[in-house]
Amino acid sequence: MRIGIDLGGTKIEVIALSDQGVELFRKRVATPRGSYSDTLAAIKGLVDDAETATGQQGSVGIGIPGTISPFTGKVKNANSTWLNQQQLDQDLSTLLQREVRIANDANCMAVSEATDGAGKGKNIVLALILGTGCGSGIVINGKPHNGANGIGGEWGHNILPWQDEEEYAVTQSTPCYCGKHGCIEQFISGTGLCDDYERRSGVRLQGHEILLLSEQGNSLAEQSICAYERRLAKSLAAYINILDPDVVVLAGGVCNMERLYRNVPNLLNDYIFGRECFTEIKKAVHGDSSGVRGAAWLWPIKEDKHQAS
Repeated sequence: MRIGIDLGGTKIEVIALSDQGVELFRKRVATPRGSYSDTLAAIKGLVDDAETATGQQGSVGIGIPGTISPFTGKVKNANSTWLNQQQLDQDLSTLLQREVRIANDANCMAVSEATDGAGKGKNIVLALILGTGCGSGIVINGKPHNGANGIGGEWGHNILPWQDEEEYAVTQSTPCYCGKHGCIEQFISGTGLCDDYERRSGVRLQGHEILLLSEQGNSLAEQSICAYERRLAKSLAAYINILDPDVVVLAGGVCNMERLYRNVPNLLNDYIFGRECFTEIKKAVHGDSSGVRGAAWLWPIKEDKHQAS
């Protein structure tokens, strides 16, 4: 049995999976924001609940909104800031009395989709999370690519490529929360879509409201979504030029915009080197569950002989 934990800023979710990927147990609790000790206790409580409910002991994998530094062994880059500079893997291993594997939440989503989702059977899977922010995860031959600095897939905080005048104006005037200017996340996150519409209309709406307006013929909403699709194509083309994955999987709230899967592939050819691209772009099979499932799959079956199942 595999236990996965999705440690988010507002909720912590646990799932228990059989070797066949069948869900045996699931539960979520509110994240104890600001308290590291309470966060550890909440995770232990969820693992205990999963094992009590199933009558089995499992391996434990955890997805976090950050990464473990390969140099200090401590969490870095987490927007749940109380995790930063903590030895989370060691502390949880001691608390749970077993080895614990930790990966970035985007990498967990990529692992899930590569194992039994939209990227199943593919060697190189690129998974993009397009939500409040934007991130990405890379899986190569079934394993997440963390990189020498622990930042493999940190795509959203590179500059938006091939900027037009409108995009350059935003880059010059509005800093990203990370302190730099022109980050991809400022343009192709769900927040970026809402920001664009607000700049055009003076009105702040949610993404699904902008989509509905565009479907009703609102020209400003349509302009915002067309700009979003073009910016996603630019950003993705730069990624494909370097990585050339077998498949791209989209998750997060924006991935539910079905027109992306028709329009973005056609736009890619304008930016891809050689002007031809046949990379499949697919919607995540497991949706919001991809992250927690991927955390469980941080323990592949061939490495899990010591666990009960």
